[in-house]
Amino acid sequence: IGFLRELNADPTVHGILVQLPLPKPLDARAVIEAIDPAKDVDGFHYHNVGALVVGDPAFYPCTPWGVMKMLEHEGIAVEGAHAVIVGRSTIVGKPMALMLINAGATVTVCHSKTRDLPEVVRRADIVVAALGKPRFVQGDWIREGAAVIDVGVNRVDGKIVGDVDFEQANGRAGVLTPVPGGVGLLTVA
Repeated sequence: IGFLRELNADPTVHGILVQLPLPKPLDARAVIEAIDPAKDVDGFHYHNVGALVVGDPAFYPCTPWGVMKMLEHEGIAVEGAHAVIVGRSTIVGKPMALMLINAGATVTVCHSKTRDLPEVVRRADIVVAALGKPRFVQGDWIREGAAVIDVGVNRVDGKIVGDVDFEQANGRAGVLTPVPGGVGLLTVA
């Protein structure tokens, strides 16, 4: 934490990113809270999370922010859309929900234990899959023409696959991000 204080005070350091998860016995929350919110480029400090909740400008988590930029770039109308997020993590799912709400979408946050999950997903105009289970979201869950953003990165038999069964969803979805080569590259950039 002392090193973070030094970085906070250093005017030549403009951003601090801590790679999570941290090894034990380090406390990730204490480390993140030790970062100056103005240098918290991951957007995980409570100050930045609070700003996201109320819709104020701040550093926001990069993966959901990148998804918002993808939707904007592709001309996908968010305002008034029904967005379903499959996954409730603090890194993607929850901030993604807040960003979509702030953009005027009606948002449903689901997870692997949501009752009748396929039916909930079928009602979505926008689906964001971010739960970390390979090919969990099946193609027949996707409404014809829906925008499907696959945030998942899973290793199966030496290959990287997403949380959406790409082959099944391709053709049903109006827009479908590939894994690898989609959101993952954007997050790294």
